[in-house]
Amino acid sequence: MGLRKVVQFGSPGTYKFTKAAYPWLARVRVKVQAGGGGSAGADANSKQLISRPGGSGGGYSESVIEVGALAGVESVVVGAGGAGGGGNNAGSAGEASSFGGTVTAIGGNGGGDGMTTGTTNTTSSGTSAPLAGKGQITMGGGPGEGAIRMGMRGLSGRGGDSHLGFGGYGRSTSGPGGAPRGRGGGGGGAFSSDGAKYDGAPGGAGIVIIELFG
Repeated sequence: MGLRKVVQFGSPGTYKFTKAAYPWLARVRVKVQAGGGGSAGADANSKQLISRPGGSGGGYSESVIEVGALAGVESVVVGAGGAGGGGNNAGSAGEASSFGGTVTAIGGNGGGDGMTTGTTNTTSSGTSAPLAGKGQITMGGGPGEGAIRMGMRGLSGRGGDSHLGFGGYGRSTSGPGGAPRGRGGGGGGAFSSDGAKYDGAPGGAGIVIIELFG
């Protein structure tokens, strides 16, 4: 009754898990990671500045399911990371991931575009984390960090972490949003100074891991 095989679905899309393909199967442990949120783009006017918050990390869920409780064919969905915003547009939310209807995780939220171009001291709130999904173990992703501007200086927000990944870095000089690492992290915030235009970072894609015991 030990671990005999690990099946991973790592590219965004919809797949099928067929129980009959594993006649020795006794139970599965399913690990479901949702996609992370993308961050907003930044396009400040000449001699002005915009910094953006990070996107939030995707949620994670996990369950052990006995073979008798599995359907003959279970649908597997791997959520994509949210797109980074272009220009001064907000980032998109990450997509949910799931295994059948019993294990689901909610995608991270996209970073906002609330800060307008300027030089006045101001901040942008961080990006709220998604709620927990469905399963025996469930958790939401980490929130994206907020952004700050102080004249022509500032700091963009770091992306939120996920259970299986890390958010993109925040930055204090002009450049695009920092890319996340692993699975399901949020994109780091973009930073635009003195007319430079940069896109936000996409969130990390999700993954579904199925450990087969028998």
